[in-house]
Amino acid sequence: MTGPILLIVDYNLSRIDEVRYLRDYARERHGATVVLIRADPTEADRSIADEVVDLDPLRDDFTEMGEKLLGGMRERIRAGIVFSDNAVRSGAELLERLGLPVDSPRLAEGAFSKYRYRLGEADVADLLAAQRIMVPAFAEVASLDQLRDFMRDHPEGFIVKPVAEGNNRGVAMVRSGDDLTSVFAEMLPYLEDGVICEEIIPYRREYSFDGLGSLAFLTEKISARGRYPVEVAQVLPARVNARERSTLERAGRQANWLVGQCDGPFHNEVKLSDDGLRAAVVEPNRRPAGMKIWSLARWVYGIDLHHRWVDTAFGTASEAERLVPGCSASTVMLGVGSDRSFSPDDVGADADPFADAVRATAERFGLAEGELTVTEFSWLSPERRDLHAVARDNADFAAQGCVVLRGDRADIRTVVHALREAWLDALDSALALPAPLRKAR
Repeated sequence: MTGPILLIVDYNLSRIDEVRYLRDYARERHGATVVLIRADPTEADRSIADEVVDLDPLRDDFTEMGEKLLGGMRERIRAGIVFSDNAVRSGAELLERLGLPVDSPRLAEGAFSKYRYRLGEADVADLLAAQRIMVPAFAEVASLDQLRDFMRDHPEGFIVKPVAEGNNRGVAMVRSGDDLTSVFAEMLPYLEDGVICEEIIPYRREYSFDGLGSLAFLTEKISARGRYPVEVAQVLPARVNARERSTLERAGRQANWLVGQCDGPFHNEVKLSDDGLRAAVVEPNRRPAGMKIWSLARWVYGIDLHHRWVDTAFGTASEAERLVPGCSASTVMLGVGSDRSFSPDDVGADADPFADAVRATAERFGLAEGELTVTEFSWLSPERRDLHAVARDNADFAAQGCVVLRGDRADIRTVVHALREAWLDALDSALALPAPLRKAR
C-alpha cells in the first residue's frame, strides 16, 4: 500500500454496505487506502478494506495494541473514523493517540453506556431542568429484588433495557401488575453487561436529532405501541413547528455536549411533550443513524453525509449548507402477519412483495406513477429465523424498505402505516411454501 490511509474503527455487520461506500469515496476523492479494525474479521470484512487488523475494541488494552499493530503504517494514517458503539470510546482514544482529530474520548463513554449517560445528566440536572429537559429517574439492577424495589418506587410503570445494546434489543415496558419474575428472566442474557430501569418518559412523540458536526436535521420516529416499543419507521422531514423544533434541537445539542460530540456524527433520540415545550433524551449516539436515515437525508435534502464524514476526517469538508427538503422519504420495517419460521427463500422466485405493496399503497391514495417510489429494499437476514408477528426488537422483522414520496397528495406518515399493512398481504401472497413457527419462544 502507498498513499494516505483512512482508518475505520469497527462497524456493525448490518452496515457493511456503508463501509464499502465510505471506502469507495475515500479512494476516489482522497486517493486513500482503507484500513479496518475489527474483531475476528471475515472474508466479508476483507472485501471492503485494503487491510484488516484483527482487534476487539472492547479489549482493555485496545488503544495500546492498536497503536502497536498500526506502527508500520502510522506515518501514512491521515484520517480516522469510529463507526460502532462498541468502539466509541476506545476508538476515539486510539485516534487521539495517533494524532488524528477526533471528538472527546473522555466523554465518549456516555454514548455507549446508557447508565453512564444518565449519570452525566444527573450531574447537571438543575441546568437541564432550566432548559425544560426532563431527566428520568433510573437505577442499575442486577437482581429480582432490585427490580421489585424500582417497581415499588415507580408503580405507574417503567422501562427496562440493557446498558449497552442496540436495535431495541432487550427493551421492554413494565406496567403495574406485570409478572416481574418473567421480566427478570428476559433480562438474564444482558445482566453480565448491565441492565437499567428508567422512569417512563411521559411524552408520546419521538424524534431523533441527527447530523454531522454543526449540520443537523430532525427525523420523526414511528414506534409500535405496547410492551415492545420497537421502531417501525423513520420519516424525513420531521413534521414540527418552530417551537417544537427549538425544543428538540436544544435537547439534542445538550446530549452532544454531555457525550463530547463536536465534529463527528450523532444520532440522539428525543421525546417531545404534546405542548412542544419539554423534551427528554431517550439515548445519545456518536455514530451515524441506523435505519438508512443518512440515505433518507440524501434523497430529501440532496446532501451526502457519508461523503462529508470522510471529507471531515481528512479536513477538507466545505462549509455547512442550509438543508431544504425537496420531497419526503421513509424507511419502513416490514414484519410477518403471524408467528412463523421465515426465510427469504420462502418467497417465490419471481415475486416482489415490496414492489407489490408500494403499488397497492399508491393506488389506495390515488398517487400518479412516480409519486411513490422504491429506493431500497433488503431482507434483514438470508437465514431462516423464527419471527413474531408482534416484533420484540428490530431483528424480529423480515425486511426493511425505503420509499420516496413526491408531491402533496398524501402525507408520508399515513402512507407508511398503509404500506406496512399492504406488505403483510403482499408477503402472504408471495410465499411459495407456508412455514409455521418451528418452536415457541
